[in-house]
Amino acid sequence: MNILIVKLSAIGDVIHTLPSLAALRKLYPEAHITWVVEEAAADLLKNHPLLNQVIISRRKSWLRDWRSGRICKPLREIRAFARELRRRRYDLVIDFQGLLKSALLVFLSDGRRKLGYDSLQELSGLFYNEKIPEDMKKHAVDRYLDFPRHLGAKTDKPEFILPFNSGAEENIRLLLEKHQLEEGKFIIINPVAYWETKLWDNEKFAALADMIRINLNSKVVFTGSENVPILQITAKMSTAAINLGGKTSLSELSCLYKKALLVVTTDSGPMHLAAALNTPVIALFGPTDPARTGPYGVNHTVIRADLPCSPCFLKKCATKKCMQDITPEQVMAVIEDRLKGGKDGVK
Repeated sequence: MNILIVKLSAIGDVIHTLPSLAALRKLYPEAHITWVVEEAAADLLKNHPLLNQVIISRRKSWLRDWRSGRICKPLREIRAFARELRRRRYDLVIDFQGLLKSALLVFLSDGRRKLGYDSLQELSGLFYNEKIPEDMKKHAVDRYLDFPRHLGAKTDKPEFILPFNSGAEENIRLLLEKHQLEEGKFIIINPVAYWETKLWDNEKFAALADMIRINLNSKVVFTGSENVPILQITAKMSTAAINLGGKTSLSELSCLYKKALLVVTTDSGPMHLAAALNTPVIALFGPTDPARTGPYGVNHTVIRADLPCSPCFLKKCATKKCMQDITPEQVMAVIEDRLKGGKDGVK
């Protein structure tokens, strides 16, 4: 049996789909399972023990090349990508994304059984010959697990299995040695998010990092995809912190998060990565709903302001009050409580 999983992006969404991969592998142990994914999240799947093949879509790179006038190169790569996608005759294609960009790949794959959500979001539902309802009240992990459940899988205990990367493990070992970081004795702060409404003030992150250094005598490590916001934060600190923003691959970030005492983060892909690794997460939530996309599991705490307008799911906001109302003192109190054995939940 040949199975194709279509889940292209983003990092958090790909992580949310990992338990469905584990469930499908248990249901079809002899199947050849392929996953098509975009570049940004590909490291989460390369050499994955439950996958036979990973096909990488360079959609964003192709668009950049096209806009800059380089037409021949992306056309060649797109043709090669399409040939690779159609090389195998798929018995089952599952679209976990439910968007036009993923539904087009379902169509292109020419699979026999095309399974997706009963939805007309971006007209995606027009491309499937088998559909299930999408329950938006569920967490994304459980919502995606509805696909293997529909196929007959047992999903009582979701499993987040990530590939082992010996090179990444060695690089992080050397990085810890360089910065004199002991495993389980440093706290990571991830201040970066794609939506501006999910961001917390730089001054507040700086104040929190100083509290951690002074009150807990714990080293603070900043991670993120860009250096500039972190440099702005560390410039406001009175104590020292380690800035690893932009200095780790996704595989290396995974290894680093496994060795942290806990991770303080915005609602972002790294938040979901830390949660999947079962590293305790303290997540700052504003415009989004933690019931749907919060850190999955029982080892995490969500901090959010109890405002009638939240969650609003807006990417732009004049006040950003839901994030502004969260204070460094509030977050520090939760960190201290968790380190004393306090319970997870929403604060």
